[in-house]
Amino acid sequence: MTHTPDDTYTGHVTATGPAGVRELADLTIRKLEVGGFGNNAYLLTCRATGAQLLVDAAAEPDRLLELVSSGGGGLDTVVTTHQHHDHVGALAEVVAATGARTVAGADDADALPVPVDERVGQGDTVSVGDVTLDVVHLRGHTPGSIALAYADPAPGGHTHLFTGDSLFPGGVGNTKNPGQSFDSLIEDVTTRVFDVYDDDTWFYPGHGDDSTLGAERPHLAEWRARGW
Repeated sequence: MTHTPDDTYTGHVTATGPAGVRELADLTIRKLEVGGFGNNAYLLTCRATGAQLLVDAAAEPDRLLELVSSGGGGLDTVVTTHQHHDHVGALAEVVAATGARTVAGADDADALPVPVDERVGQGDTVSVGDVTLDVVHLRGHTPGSIALAYADPAPGGHTHLFTGDSLFPGGVGNTKNPGQSFDSLIEDVTTRVFDVYDDDTWFYPGHGDDSTLGAERPHLAEWRARGW
């Protein structure tokens, strides 16, 4: 049977609402808002194998474990996009409950509340079943912030990019605190995201609604000029 990707996904979820579900040919993406800071957690399920990967065990471990169960299986991997406390609040509980291996950017790994099994950087890959995600290191919001890029190979497919707090609709992530760098982040987002991926690329941020690179690209110069 030929699978027809679902096109009803909008990228908008609410604090108490259900997960948004996007069905691709080889991958199912579930988006859930958790915690008091409106964090997004994403569950990626390989359709061929049932393997599952969670992006950011941010908060509310019970709801995250329910999300994992809704995918139909256990949890193989948790990827943490960056070290900030609102993105790791449920990490220890989720890992303890599932036995999932942990992955994080090399320069943020030591700050996480659990040991990191795999430290990754620019050009590395992370797999979930038969699906491979490219790691994009985006320095500036934190030293080891990473994004994950999935190039959907299906006819008409496009790239799906999980950006953590490095890229949002309307700008890059916060760089106002000590140790952060706007210059570094805007440079990496420009050269490693906008210069690499096309306008059809759909990105999934750490908070709030999704967007596409095409919608944001016209504003890059504006972001650089304003400094945030």
